[in-house]
Order: sequence, then C-alpha cells, then structure tokens
Amino acid sequence: MYLNFYNLKKEPFQITPDPEFLFLSPGHKEALASIIYGVEQRKGFIAITGEVGVGKTTILRSYLEEIDQERLKTIYIFNPNLSFRGLLKNIFQELGVDAKTEEPSEMVIELYGILIDEYKQGRNVALIIDEAQNMPVETLENLRLLSNLETSKDKLIQIVLAGQPEFEETLNIKELRQLKQRIAVKTTISSLAKDECMAYIQHRLTKASLHGSIMFTQSALKKIIAQSHGIPRLINILCDNALITGFGYQKERISVRVAKEVIADFKGHKGRGPMKWVFAAVSFLLVAGIFSVLVFDNSLLRQLEVVPKFSEQEKHVSHKADNTGSPQTGQVAAIQVQSEPIIKKETTEAKKEPIPIIRTVRKGDNLFKLVREIYSYYDEKLITLVMQNNPGITSSDKILIGDEIIFPVHKPSREDR
Repeated sequence: MYLNFYNLKKEPFQITPDPEFLFLSPGHKEALASIIYGVEQRKGFIAITGEVGVGKTTILRSYLEEIDQERLKTIYIFNPNLSFRGLLKNIFQELGVDAKTEEPSEMVIELYGILIDEYKQGRNVALIIDEAQNMPVETLENLRLLSNLETSKDKLIQIVLAGQPEFEETLNIKELRQLKQRIAVKTTISSLAKDECMAYIQHRLTKASLHGSIMFTQSALKKIIAQSHGIPRLINILCDNALITGFGYQKERISVRVAKEVIADFKGHKGRGPMKWVFAAVSFLLVAGIFSVLVFDNSLLRQLEVVPKFSEQEKHVSHKADNTGSPQTGQVAAIQVQSEPIIKKETTEAKKEPIPIIRTVRKGDNLFKLVREIYSYYDEKLITLVMQNNPGITSSDKILIGDEIIFPVHKPSREDR
C-alpha cells in the first residue's frame, strides 16, 4: 500500500515471523544458542519461554532455515493440542514412515527402531513444539517416554518446547514433575529494552528500505516504544499502522501526532484525533457543495425526465407563438398556471437512490487520500469498493490526473469502523 511512497522494497513490520528480519537482542541470541547447543549436544529436552509476541516462533523458524538437513531431521509441530497418539502419528508422518500400529506403546517401540537407524547413519532428530502451553497435560506427561529413547551415551530425539509463561506454570504441577526434571537446557526471552527497541525498528527499516531512510521522528518512536512495552509484535503493529496513516495523510515523516492517533485507535478509544475531524469537516462540505450543484443543474432535471403538461388549447397557443411572435398576456398566464411537471414513476424511484460523489484527480492526489477525504476514514474493504465502481483503476497506487473517480454512497457498519 505505502511501499512506493516511502521507498520500501517490502513491508518492514509484518507480524508474520520472517527470518529475513531476525533481530538478535541478547535474549534472542541466548535462546537461539540454547537451541543449537541442546540439539547438537543431544541434551534431550530444551525449553524456550517468553511473553506473547517476543519472537519465539521467529527464533524457531530462523533455526530451521539454517540447519543442515542432511545431518538433522526436524519435526515441527505448530498446533500441539494433540493426544499422545496424535503426536506420534505426526512424528511418523514427518519422518515419512507408515506406522504399523496405532497403539501408542507399540508406536514408541517402533519409533525407537527408526531413531536407532538414523543414529547409525550419523543423523540426529529434533521434535520442535511451538505454543507448548496449548499441549494437553497428558500428552506432555507422555513426552518423557520419548526422552527414554536413547543409547548408552546419547538421546536419540531432541525435544524443543517453546511456550508462553503459562507453560512454566504448567510444568510446576505435580503430574509433570518428572518432565520438568528432564529439561536440560532452559532460557527465557525477555521484552526489549528501550535502546533495543530503537535498534529493532532501525534494523527492520534498513532491511526493507531502498535508500536506508528513516521515516519516523524521534518523538513518534518514543511514543510507539512506550506503548509497545518492548514487545516486538506490538512494535510491528503500531509502526505498520503509523505508516498506513502517514501515507493517508501524505506525510513523508511519521510525526508524534500520527503516532498518538494510531495508539488511540489501537487502545480502542472512541475519540478521534484533530486530523480526522478536519477530514470529516472537509467531507461534509464537499458533499454539501456537490449536492447543491446537482440540485440546481439542468442536467438533474433532464435525468428526472420532467415533461410539461399542456392542454390541446395551450399547445395551439404555443405553436402560434412560435410562428407569429409572443402570445397574448392572458394566454401566457394560462400556460404558466396550468403547466405541471409530470415525473415518471420509475424516475421517482430512481430519485430516491443515493447520489454518488464524483471527484476529478488533481496533482498530489492518490486513491487513499481521496477515499479518506470523502468518507473520513479508509480501509482495504472501502478501497476495494471504490475500485469495483471504477474498473479503469487497476492498482490502488496508480490514478491519473484528470481522471474522474466515482465514490459510491457507503454506510459503514461498526465492524467497518
């Protein structure tokens, strides 16, 4: 949406875990090092914990992209709400082996033989479980059976458990005390400090920017960082929305005013910033002005198909006037009094239809700016609606000066706003 305006080659603040944008704070470095060490040294259980949005999944996926797949086979479980039987089925499927039975105890024995074969060929196997706090307690308790699959020297399968702080609480229950004792490597990813937040934002913008430019003022960054509490995912959400809003206002630099507006929207405040009120006022004046022009424009009368109603005598008088000059005064009066507009029934119904707004593109205009001026807000759904009513617009980033754009009447629901 805003890439060309800010000279970006890709969106810098996507919330999906993208290893290309991996930022290694001290906490993230420790977590990544713990996984590498625990797996390579065949330590069995490795646990990584951290608050929602601190980057646990990004660390896991970055690790998976860097491994030597010839030496390490990985099984990645992103939805761990599974029974122990379901978990074993997933393991067999990822290893490309059809289980001979569906009885969990027999499947474990069969898995042991498979792992021994991998070990003899110099390969390691890692089971990586994301969102481990969602795994049923019974399944977690049975995981220790897999840690018993070992030789006299090494564990045959390494199990990485990544979860939110609730996972630590789960490990403290009595039923899981044996599993907790088997965790050989454990680390926690903390939220970013203020200076790390600044470095994080700079890092992502540098990765995405064509010219390495920074489009946030220092004041705006301080506001965003304070609101994010050092959680990378929240930083991404706030910065991405700030760029969208800044683009809508055509601001080359994200000011503290834009940051405050985005934060207010994020927190769900009903109040609107001063800029939104300006756009609302402009939109009202535009609608009022266009309506007044249409009402007094003759073209509107033609659209309504107003037809004068004359009697046969009046038609004769009118014809006579056309041939001999002006009719008598009394005749003119009669015509004026008796003439009544006849509006066809179907056009009366058409008159009730809301009148769309038509704008001519001027220098400096873009579709997002115009949509926001007309409707006092914009989103992807509204942009799509406008484009559907203007087939000539093939891209939301490209409109030509002099083009006329039709803005259909749109009554947003609460969900839209």
